[in-house]
Amino acid sequence: MFRPKIPTMPTPTGQVSPPAVVEPTTIVPAAQTPPPAPVPPAPSRPTVQLTPGTALALVGGGTAVVLVVGAVLVSMLLAVAITGASVAVCAVVLRSLLASEMQRR
Repeated sequence: MFRPKIPTMPTPTGQVSPPAVVEPTTIVPAAQTPPPAPVPPAPSRPTVQLTPGTALALVGGGTAVVLVVGAVLVSMLLAVAITGASVAVCAVVLRSLLASEMQRR
């Protein structure tokens, strides 16, 4: 009951053809061309150029992220505070009800 059932690989249906054989072709040398000019190696890390527009967009995006995260955190803190206050009010009400019940007896 608790043993896993491992599925089996399904057998192919229909006609199965053998893989095609690729035969090598002969290479005919072309006319001699001069070797290309050596290209200087590219730097390992491309340089990032910040224009005033992209810098402004980065600052605006960062500000928006900080504001959204701040709003979420403040709202969560407010929810915890409201919940704590309501639990405290409920505890005070229950305490007064129980105390008044004990005094009647």
